[in-house]
Amino acid sequence: MSRFALSSWPDVTAELIAVAAGRAPADMVVRGGKWVNVHSREVLDNTDIAIKSGRFAYCGPDASAMIGPDTRVIEAAGRFMVPGLCDAHMHIESGMLTVTEFVRAVAPHGTTTMFVDPHEVANVLGLPGVRHMHDEALDQPVSVFVQMPSCVPSAPGLETTGAEITPEDVAEAMTWPNIIGLGEMMNFPGVMNEDPKMLAEIAATQRAGKVVGGHYASPDLNGLHAYAAGGPADDHEGTCEADAIARVRLGMRSMMRLGSAWYDIESQITAITEKGLDSRNFILCTDDCHSGTLVNEGHMNRVLRHAIECGCDPLAAIQMCSINTATHFGLERELGSIAPGRRADMVLTSDLRSFPVETVIARGVVIAKGGEMLAPMPDYTWPQDTRETVRMGKVLAADDFDIKAPIGARGVTARVIGVVENQAPTRALTARLGVDDFGLVNSDAEQDVCQIAVVERHKGTGAVTNALVSGFGYNRPCAVASTVAHDSHQMIVVGTSKADMAASANHLGAIGGGVTVWAEGKELATVPLPIAGLMSDAPAAKVAAAADKMVAAMAACGCTLNNAYMQHSLLALVVIPSLRISDLGLIDVTTFSKVDLFTETQ
Repeated sequence: MSRFALSSWPDVTAELIAVAAGRAPADMVVRGGKWVNVHSREVLDNTDIAIKSGRFAYCGPDASAMIGPDTRVIEAAGRFMVPGLCDAHMHIESGMLTVTEFVRAVAPHGTTTMFVDPHEVANVLGLPGVRHMHDEALDQPVSVFVQMPSCVPSAPGLETTGAEITPEDVAEAMTWPNIIGLGEMMNFPGVMNEDPKMLAEIAATQRAGKVVGGHYASPDLNGLHAYAAGGPADDHEGTCEADAIARVRLGMRSMMRLGSAWYDIESQITAITEKGLDSRNFILCTDDCHSGTLVNEGHMNRVLRHAIECGCDPLAAIQMCSINTATHFGLERELGSIAPGRRADMVLTSDLRSFPVETVIARGVVIAKGGEMLAPMPDYTWPQDTRETVRMGKVLAADDFDIKAPIGARGVTARVIGVVENQAPTRALTARLGVDDFGLVNSDAEQDVCQIAVVERHKGTGAVTNALVSGFGYNRPCAVASTVAHDSHQMIVVGTSKADMAASANHLGAIGGGVTVWAEGKELATVPLPIAGLMSDAPAAKVAAAADKMVAAMAACGCTLNNAYMQHSLLALVVIPSLRISDLGLIDVTTFSKVDLFTETQ
């Protein structure tokens, strides 16, 4: 059993009653604060909070009768007492960290509950990888619930993953103690077209009485009706006000995200601030945050501040990252508020708008103060076979990245993946490119067109798929390689120098995965990610420092994109429009079909 195990409400009911009635001492009393009540959406001054056995027992004007000789008393001194913050949808792996190191990084920022979808680990390691994530999550000082990944592969026939998740796997996972539901159902065409596998996974989840996560990444809102009828209960892929409105009108929760690279709150929150929709059907989340963001900027406290800056009422914003999330997952009587019987998760802050996180309490224990983690952390060890996942099959050479023009062509019109800053979708562009004397198409810095390749790393086939991308702004011979390549997590290499592309890819093969930046034959920065090629078990600060150097190295190569690494890692995500690359070729995500690189030659 975890050292942080929490007794259920029924198991400690008598204790809670005795404390609330003033007949027994509390374990902790937080005295003289402003109670942010997310049930009534009000702030109640001069409130005392009594905690027993990791749960709130009393919330009222005077808890002096509940203070015994061993009761820990914390003076709130007029500060706001806010429910611990909840992240409704996120991927631990995007932080480049294990569960333990992710919690160590975000708990001091006030996050006490997370709903995580280990979709990335599942694509590399399958069900055993999900089980490792599940078991590590159970042994944390905060609440980390796991959603069973749904779409592995996310687009069957359009990509090759390291493993596959079946409906039988989903049904098995629904019996595990810490599985809260089904992760984002990103194969929305499959749901809309009654794909038996997708419907079987949804059915197994619904029969277990758990929540089906959504992922409708299409601007065509007409199709949302069929998707919602299939069972997904939420969606985080909205990018505009109309998206948010459409989802809540169909009985879904609109999850608005602020990640390291996804800035989708400002464009959607007007559904509340201007259109006046009921904010209890909206939820805030991060989706993807890398370690640099977590260490330097924060986590859900950052999202909360941003929502308020976008015009949201602070109390409504707090509801959207506490009680709204708990209600959505069927946990309103367990967490998400400061109320009797709930898990004693609380943040003390002196201001609701700037939201400085001064003290963090989780399950009745002070786990962080002044940005410093105080709680002991588990020592979970990922086994050796999870650290041997980069199998390239051969040492790559520069000519593996050649893009050959049709015989006799002097020029080509090529499809180009267009990066969109701060958003997950890409654009489908074209560019006129020349052909050299060897019949090769090369990148063109003047048009901001460089090469992109997917290197197969699961089966050791040695295969390399080449295409073109625009938007990074690289202006010198360079390359960036990463084994974080949503969703199949092959290896993505982007560059203007084929020699550097080969060198960077070979380097990741040698170290077992990560992200690396090379220029003119030299390594500029590397973030080693030895676990599944996705995560590091090093402390978050160390990983963040390496990530900062990686971001700086990308900038030194001419890249000006905000959080360009996140954009890089999604270029193989063949479930979000418009144009992507996989190990099987160039994919048009509007039609879910392979397309040729060249549209015409001359």
